[in-house]
Amino acid sequence: MLSQLSSAAKVVGVKQSKKVIRDGSATHAFIAADAERRITAPIYELCEAHNVPVTEVSTMKELGSAVGIAVGAAVVTVID
Repeated sequence: MLSQLSSAAKVVGVKQSKKVIRDGSATHAFIAADAERRITAPIYELCEAHNVPVTEVSTMKELGSAVGIAVGAAVVTVID
């Protein structure tokens, strides 16, 4: 599934992910396991509350690379 992120409709980052999860357009969230827990904990909670599946990715660098950005990403959320 990670390889499909480059072509999927998505948002990158915590703030944008919170917004799309709250408004119901999120279909899946990818969260980097090495991101700070204080940053990712609210995403886990929102995903649970809104029934959005979560996949953990090993590193922020790997997640950023999967979406085609040169920096790491803590959260990437796929949208409708």
